[in-house]
Amino acid sequence: MPVPSVDVVDETFLAVPPAVVATEFAVPSRWPLLWPDLDLQVMADRGVEGIRWTVRGALVGSMEVWLEPVLDGTVLHYYLRADPQGPDGAPRPAPPRRAAAEAMRRRLAAKAIAFACKDRLEAGREPGEPPG
Repeated sequence: MPVPSVDVVDETFLAVPPAVVATEFAVPSRWPLLWPDLDLQVMADRGVEGIRWTVRGALVGSMEVWLEPVLDGTVLHYYLRADPQGPDGAPRPAPPRRAAAEAMRRRLAAKAIAFACKDRLEAGREPGEPPG
């Protein structure tokens, strides 16, 4: 199986339990706010362990949020493996420079989503304090 032209992996630690982080991704009406150019269909809903989607729209492939309990919080793992959508709706691998630019754009967007969750869910928690 060929490697997709957009292959993004990200991890962010949040000092809150996985069940709290899971609520951030559990509501389908929020997905277009987080990924406005992607149409997501649930492939596997693993509850407090995360969600895996098939992706269509600007990209065609798969995306996953995996929530791993670590210490007193959660590591939010994010994976996106996709290719740009061609005119016929099928995935079309991007040329290397375009693929690299798209992967960087998606990587920055993933980190922005993770940090927004972190800010919202850890609000009021002082560094070193246990999760609320």
